[in-house]
Amino acid sequence: MNETKDQTALRMVLRFGSMVFGASAIFLLALPVVFLELLGLEASLDQQWSMRMIAITLVALTGNMVVVSMYANDRGVRFASTVMQLSAFGLGVITLLIPAELTWFTILYAAIGFVFSAMYTFFLFRRG
Repeated sequence: MNETKDQTALRMVLRFGSMVFGASAIFLLALPVVFLELLGLEASLDQQWSMRMIAITLVALTGNMVVVSMYANDRGVRFASTVMQLSAFGLGVITLLIPAELTWFTILYAAIGFVFSAMYTFFLFRRG
């Protein structure tokens, strides 16, 4: 019974995560300068271009997360959730390692990654 609830929870975490990534993608596409400045990084044209390229990748990830959450079987949901668990943790770590002075936004962005990683971990490894 818990397995079914955990699968449903993982599907919801994937959907919620897709909304966060989708919002990030829009932010990166529309306002890369603001995003870079919030991270304490130089907003050079090269950096802005990189942020827009990352945004397009986030659009693809967002779509895949939605599709998996809605249509994948339980094994596919668990596999995608494991990938996202590790990726969200990695995003948190790499955000904290940005070669700039830490800002409130950097800490918040890292925390979001760690919270998602923790949610995936909880529902992947919880045993009834």
